[in-house]
Amino acid sequence: MSSSIAGELVTESLDYDGGRQVTVYVPPVAPEAVVFAGDGQLISQWGGVLEAAGAPPTMIVGTHRLDEEMPRLQEYSPVFDAQRFAAHEKFFVEDVRQWVRSRFSVALPAERSAVSGVSASGELALAMGLGHPDIYGAVFCASPGGGYRPPAVMPRSLPRAYLVAGTLEPFFLNNATRWAVALRDAGADVVLTERAGSHGDAFWREEFPLMVAWAFGHRAPHAPS
Repeated sequence: MSSSIAGELVTESLDYDGGRQVTVYVPPVAPEAVVFAGDGQLISQWGGVLEAAGAPPTMIVGTHRLDEEMPRLQEYSPVFDAQRFAAHEKFFVEDVRQWVRSRFSVALPAERSAVSGVSASGELALAMGLGHPDIYGAVFCASPGGGYRPPAVMPRSLPRAYLVAGTLEPFFLNNATRWAVALRDAGADVVLTERAGSHGDAFWREEFPLMVAWAFGHRAPHAPS
């Protein structure tokens, strides 16, 4: 995919946990929006999908995941290891954003910023959105895992949220539905899309330009009902 995009992919290693890579999709014109994402080696590659869909020029900042599943879950969900989660949260929210400001001169307000994730990193996106609505005005969450669940008391300020899950992944669809109901009950602006599909990259990639169009503009082919 990277060979067919008009934008650029930039990967650098930042000083966290012995060195953690971040890959950034830089659109061919000045970005009108920015999406910060976990599972960054995956989601950062979707710039070409945005270009093909005619979505607003959107920078994708993808923080790479760990290869081992349990440490990945500990970084992405606050319920497994609070100390490790907090350290990664600081890196994700503070260090990565500061690097983007200095490296690319991009610092957009919350209404033009989103946090995104799929599966376990969908939990990260929800946690970051609820914890930092002044930074991330929208959450894109695909097929979230079930470790992190809606808190009993929601924050007063909530980001907008777009959740999607497939009919062939009932566990993850149940998780997405649980979050959609809780966020709506708390007064948040929520989209929940349920469509045929299973747990995997192709399913999530197809939904990504619709998420971006919903949050930042209307140049994608169609918007969800």
